[in-house]
Amino acid sequence: MTADDGRRRDDAAAPGHDVPTGSDGGQPSPAGGGSVQPVLADEGTTSVPEPEPRPKADATAEVAVINKPTAIGFVAPALGLIGVFMMFPAVWALYLGLTNYRVTGTAAREPEFVGTDNFTRALEDPLFTSSLWITLIFMAFSGVVGQMGLGFTLAWLFRRWRGWTRRTIEVLVIMSWIIPGSVVAFLWRAFLDGEGGTLNSLIPGDVTTEWLLRQPLLAIIVFNIWRGTAFAMLLFDAALNTLPPSHLETAKVSGASTWQTLRDIVFPAVRGHMLTTALLVSMWTFNLFTPFLLTGGGPNYQTEVLAIYVYRVGFGQGDFGFGSAVSAVMLVINLIIALVYFRVLRDRRKKS
Repeated sequence: MTADDGRRRDDAAAPGHDVPTGSDGGQPSPAGGGSVQPVLADEGTTSVPEPEPRPKADATAEVAVINKPTAIGFVAPALGLIGVFMMFPAVWALYLGLTNYRVTGTAAREPEFVGTDNFTRALEDPLFTSSLWITLIFMAFSGVVGQMGLGFTLAWLFRRWRGWTRRTIEVLVIMSWIIPGSVVAFLWRAFLDGEGGTLNSLIPGDVTTEWLLRQPLLAIIVFNIWRGTAFAMLLFDAALNTLPPSHLETAKVSGASTWQTLRDIVFPAVRGHMLTTALLVSMWTFNLFTPFLLTGGGPNYQTEVLAIYVYRVGFGQGDFGFGSAVSAVMLVINLIIALVYFRVLRDRRKKS
């Protein structure tokens, strides 16, 4: 050891200087277990600076949030529109249902409060009971069974189709949904007309059946199925796209039939979507007024659904108080239907 080497070792061992050692107390070992710290170097040597520590994320950093006045400002326009166009008419209709308000006469100028008389009158009216049953039949067969059944069938058959064929069929189905109801009703009146109607022309022989008079309820059911199937098909198509292709391929390889695949794989997977679609279709069909454009509620009240019944007593007879009471009853029925669907959906989620 030279004198210079000894002087450097003594300087490194002086107070304030750490001398790195290896695991055996000797010279530092680069590959040893201990960490090597840089030694202060004299002139002519290169010092190794210690790496700067990375800044730690501040757990208490402020998160950008919208204050309450700003949030209210964003929500206020939507709430205002809902209040003006939905809440106020509903409350006003409920108020009118408790009065004898009419379009003309003394009741129009000075309506009187009659309490629940209008509701009792509606429940005792045989035409109201008949309209309620017609509405439930119309909703069940044209909405739940017809639209959902045909919509799911089309979505299942077209799920693997690609190219212009699928696009053409989808356009044709969706056109029946986006065309205005008045135009569709005019087309169906021409289709079902007894003299020169398209349907009678397609049937062999000299057929002159007045379908809107002979089978009015069946006519509006088929009309509504044709009209609303596209909506159900779009919803079911989106639901089927969520199925993993491997599940269907496994069922195919194992030799499962189409019904077994639907029963054991498809239906359990899209049951939530089916309940949601059933709720939307049911409530939409229950409040539908379009059959009035086909039959006007006739013949002999055979197609008078509740929406047409309210129109007849409210606008036809000018009895706004009674018509508003029937509207409130329809609102309650809609709420009951919605609660039943929500209850079934909640029970399914609990079981799953």
